[in-house]
Amino acid sequence: MQRAVNSLRDRVLDPNWMSFNYTQIPPTQPDAAIQGLNQAMTPPFGMGSRLVWLVDTTVCQNCPDDLLAELKRTLPAIPDTSVLLLTSRNKPDGRLKSTKLLQEHAEVQEFGLIPPWKTDLLLQQVRQAAQSLGVKLTSTAAEAIVESVGNDTRLLYNELEKLKLYVAENSPPIDENVVADLVKVNTQNSLKLAEAIRQGDTNKTLILIGQSIGRNEPILKIVATLIGQFRTWLWVKLMLERGENSEQQIAQAAEISNPKRVFILKREVMHISTQQLITALPVLLELEVSLKQGAEQVTALQTKAIALCQIFSSSNS
Repeated sequence: MQRAVNSLRDRVLDPNWMSFNYTQIPPTQPDAAIQGLNQAMTPPFGMGSRLVWLVDTTVCQNCPDDLLAELKRTLPAIPDTSVLLLTSRNKPDGRLKSTKLLQEHAEVQEFGLIPPWKTDLLLQQVRQAAQSLGVKLTSTAAEAIVESVGNDTRLLYNELEKLKLYVAENSPPIDENVVADLVKVNTQNSLKLAEAIRQGDTNKTLILIGQSIGRNEPILKIVATLIGQFRTWLWVKLMLERGENSEQQIAQAAEISNPKRVFILKREVMHISTQQLITALPVLLELEVSLKQGAEQVTALQTKAIALCQIFSSSNS
């Protein structure tokens, strides 16, 4: 979202007149929304347009009647020379009249995180980000970046900026070997953790958890990756039990972007049971809930990981 704001600011404002035409209004300021509307109606000074930014506004979560009336009066009348920008960390409430009004008069863009198991959308995000930065990637390099950074958008742009600095302007597309050498591994380590749990290897599991903590990887993100991986294994196992052997059909049901990956997944679930996977998922979901409720993160992750290893140890003993 911050990159989108910066891009809009650079596009709208004349740099020589930015101090006159750029207003950033924090949510702590009294009557912030009313001030923003009044500023947006003011013609810009000098060259370029005016940009008024209401930061973390609650207009789409709570909008009193007097503010709603002001929105109805002002939004249709904002001049072409002004841009009113509203950002919020919370999803707009679609039931509110203010949200519906903004949908009529504004361009709405969401920046929600893509679930880590939707690799097709993550791959699309990598390609779009690389294109916006002028970084050329091979298809295997893009897939390697998805495996490394997962759905961490900030990390994605940081790593792409690093790759951009590494290559010359007219170099051939970056391949997966360069990505392996330069891109910080994040999600990949969590996938190795999922693999160790599936094998019922408690010692390796605890070692990988320690390595992840040493790299300051967010524990909630580790858990999200584990949930996505075990969910994928469960889908593949269920499809195989139904007698489905088509990799295309399995990939579609399990939301796997690359059907060739199904061959590996089929081999991974060969020696575990559907019941083990069904038993494991609630453990992971309980872990996620406990972390969000304030449980001590490292202890909670280690405890649940040991419990998960015990679920799968019988099939690997």
